[in-house]
Amino acid sequence: MSKPSAVIVGAGPGIGLSVAKAFGKHGYRVILVSRNEQSLQLLVSELLASNIEAHCIQGDAGETESIESAFQNIKASYGSPEVLVYNAAALQAGLPTSLTPDQLSRELTVNVSGALASALQVIPGQEEQGKGTILFTGGGFALHPSTKYASLSLGKAALRSLAFSLGEELAPKGIHVGIVTIAGYVAKDTHFDPDRIAEVYWHLHANRQGHEVVYEESQVS
Repeated sequence: MSKPSAVIVGAGPGIGLSVAKAFGKHGYRVILVSRNEQSLQLLVSELLASNIEAHCIQGDAGETESIESAFQNIKASYGSPEVLVYNAAALQAGLPTSLTPDQLSRELTVNVSGALASALQVIPGQEEQGKGTILFTGGGFALHPSTKYASLSLGKAALRSLAFSLGEELAPKGIHVGIVTIAGYVAKDTHFDPDRIAEVYWHLHANRQGHEVVYEESQVS
């Protein structure tokens, strides 16, 4: 029996790498997607050193064609992914009045449209298999918008809405959709250590209960 695959879009050295380790240690083949091929290779090397099967595909979450191409390559090489984790975000500071419509549109493409584009690439295969998981990386700004991060606040609120609506639609087809709403700043050796947060992704996938986990300081570990 071949390994199931978990694809992480927006893979980086923080949450993305930790989520890859969490799924990898449970027997998943992990496939990392981001724009920077050199950074991807470094992450893959670290995972391989931990005896985790890992691969990478270059893809830009802000370009639908790039995402579609990346997933075509993934499916051709490794089959249809059982798990998708969308971790990409445009982390730009800015007040509401400093935003232009064009800037907001570009950043929403990464923060929201890229998530939908990625999900649409895995849903047909998950429907065929009768199972699958789609997880999004949310943020506390979805619940408490930040004036200083207006665009990101809008994006995380829209992503949260997508997770709930998509989850309701796909649940009857055996596909679980969830979002981890991280209400704090990710940093090693704190409550918001990416390795600790990554376990929330795994449990949300494994337990398949509820569409959201709000990870916050007051949370009991």
